[in-house]
Amino acid sequence: MKKLLILALVLGVGATLFWKPSAPTHDTLSISGPFEFNSQDLSKDGFVFSRLQVVESLVGINDDAEPYPLLAQSWQQSDDGLSWTFTLRPNVHFHDGTLLNAQAAAQSLNLALTKPGVIRQVPIQSISALNDRVVITLDRPYRALPSVLAHYSTAIIAPSSMDASGKVIQLQGTGPYQIASLQAPHKAKVTRFDAYWGTPAHIETVEYLAGHRSESRALLAQSGQADLVYTLDPISISTLQAAKNIDLHVESMPRTVLVKLNNAHPFLNDKTVRQALSLALDREGIAQSVLRLPGSEAYQLFSPALGAWHIAQHDHQPDTAHVNNQRADDQLVGNHHADKLQQAKALLSAQGWHANAQGLLQRDGQVFRVQLVTYADRPELPLIATALQAQWRELGIDVQISIDNSSAIPAKHHDNSLEMALIARNFGTLADPLPLLMNDFATEKGADWGPMHWSSNTFSALLEQLSGEADPAQYRQLAQQAATVLADEMPLIPVTYYRQIVAVNRHLDGFSFDPFEINYRVSEMRFHD
Repeated sequence: MKKLLILALVLGVGATLFWKPSAPTHDTLSISGPFEFNSQDLSKDGFVFSRLQVVESLVGINDDAEPYPLLAQSWQQSDDGLSWTFTLRPNVHFHDGTLLNAQAAAQSLNLALTKPGVIRQVPIQSISALNDRVVITLDRPYRALPSVLAHYSTAIIAPSSMDASGKVIQLQGTGPYQIASLQAPHKAKVTRFDAYWGTPAHIETVEYLAGHRSESRALLAQSGQADLVYTLDPISISTLQAAKNIDLHVESMPRTVLVKLNNAHPFLNDKTVRQALSLALDREGIAQSVLRLPGSEAYQLFSPALGAWHIAQHDHQPDTAHVNNQRADDQLVGNHHADKLQQAKALLSAQGWHANAQGLLQRDGQVFRVQLVTYADRPELPLIATALQAQWRELGIDVQISIDNSSAIPAKHHDNSLEMALIARNFGTLADPLPLLMNDFATEKGADWGPMHWSSNTFSALLEQLSGEADPAQYRQLAQQAATVLADEMPLIPVTYYRQIVAVNRHLDGFSFDPFEINYRVSEMRFHD
């Protein structure tokens, strides 16, 4: 065991040294995060270029989840809701020196329509240029269009970025930084764009370094080799807080750690079973003891940051008298974990599951045994998976954990071999989760990071109504109904709300956190003199 520990430490340090960024200077900001990139295709890896402020969209999203003008200085919706006109900001230059115009913006958006992404859920009839305006015509009203146009996959790029086939070969955006060099999948370097239309960046150069191992990224922060380190392991909090060169930020965001289920699996295809699985979870214990972030427990999919979609009265565990109508909130504070466990066992017993000699649930000669897949890109997930395994073992369910690459989850979804997966799902990539939900729930098969083999005529009808609803009060009412359907059927089981842990070197000023993770806001930062 001692030899294995030494080997693990050597490998961790070795990985850090291998991925060592340039020596820190007051001209270069070094950022480390867990996610790799493999292309300049915005539909696949646009998040990197959006966060590094290389590309920008027509619309931005502020901290209150409200759209604001970015490359479009204003927009207007027609009375019938079928036409949106976006007036472009004047005198905006691409990194290749050309001026932004409506033709280039329309070309970018039409390209996005040919790629996987949230814009394909919008009922778009046409996207065209008219003088200094982009006109988007719809088949039916779609209230969330501005939020969709804030997504990184809809960023506006120069025509010179693409070859004749439309493939992005040399990304030219409009942001305060431009690409200097790319070494996929781990390293990107960007430099200040002096002709930026807005407030110019203070720092000359920014380097991004991707590395899966959280402990290696923590060492980069402690050693000062990285100025900003994102997505750190909660276990590292106490050590990093003690470091004299670091300020640690623990930030709330609209991301939910949840269990994705194959709802067609013979053990999981009844909502009562899914309710029992949820009841058996000690979310408070996971939040406090595993994540060391009390208050992060989640009893519904949508965090309070998502406004209309968060069911305010459903923030606690269920009352015993209403267990058969349990929602994902698992309501009403006060039920002891042991009591909830007994309620869960009663639900499973009613489904024909009974403990065998080994204490495992069995039905028709089959043991309740399932595989739970997760990934280490987000370092807290394997820790939570181990806690789920132990808690469901108390229920009599044998959960076998498989830690794989994150790409294994969509692969297993598509080949139908997935049984359960623990994932972190960002419902706040847009200010309004409706477009993501319409994509996730478009078919019974579901989506890579959404549900699997679940559908509801009621839920689908609500999404359709929501997409065209212009009245905010009515929209909220419909969103609450839709959230309640998910809470009752539980095709996805929420566990905790996500907290982003960021280490910031103390020689850096101006750090702020974007809860929607659209950009790192590096242009606003500067080093001490």
